[in-house]
Amino acid sequence: MIISLTGTPGVGKSSVAKILEKKYKVINLIDLALEKDFVLDYDEERESYIIDTDRLEEYLRRTISKSENYILDSHLSHLMKFSDMVIVLRCRPDILRKRLGEKGWKKEKIEENVEAEILDIILSEAVEIHGTRRVFEVDTSDKTISEVAEIVEGLIEGKVDYEMYRVGRIDWSGYIEG
Repeated sequence: MIISLTGTPGVGKSSVAKILEKKYKVINLIDLALEKDFVLDYDEERESYIIDTDRLEEYLRRTISKSENYILDSHLSHLMKFSDMVIVLRCRPDILRKRLGEKGWKKEKIEENVEAEILDIILSEAVEIHGTRRVFEVDTSDKTISEVAEIVEGLIEGKVDYEMYRVGRIDWSGYIEG
């Protein structure tokens, strides 16, 4: 099974993936894209690489087997159309702003990502590509990384109530500043 672990930067994807790599094969898509030169350009303003997701997906389709469990870790992983399950980690905007600030991000980049979280950008893209039956969302705001990893593993293994993590249960619209 191919699981896309995605979400806005700062929600905890890589920290959760690090715990889960004891049990699953984890591929950080940004690291892979840099290693295989699937980079189209570098955005100086956003301080981030522009990844050729088509070439990345083509490479992954050729090299990984659906007979094994893989976790694709990245804010781009939901763009991989062949994923069997997409888990979108979410974080309350005030907490996300604090986390990104602690990482030393520029104010503009923080606000851009907080806005993307409020507007459900990644969740919306994931649902558009995969439909609501294969997409789940987990609120990481008040949970430890271990608790989130346990929920993600439960979703993968079918050991949690899927209805608790169905799309539409998290709403940050109250954080929109008027």
